[in-house]
Amino acid sequence: MRRAKVRAATEHTTVGVVRTDPDGVVSIACACGMTLTNGPTWSLDEHIRLHRAEARFLALAAVAPDGIPRLVDWPLQS
Repeated sequence: MRRAKVRAATEHTTVGVVRTDPDGVVSIACACGMTLTNGPTWSLDEHIRLHRAEARFLALAAVAPDGIPRLVDWPLQS
């Protein structure tokens, strides 16, 4: 599980520089290809933190031992 956590951290680092558009949108790219932005009710920092937390969750949940009690049903249903 430790390797999954490290892999998630590595695959979801911010890259490049923060861009500020004329309309006030602040953004930065993630190594995974997603662009992280601020929004009407969240900051860029909050989006970065949420993105990294979701990446960690998905990586850890995918490799967790069978039978371990979970807060969220796994696998996720789409």
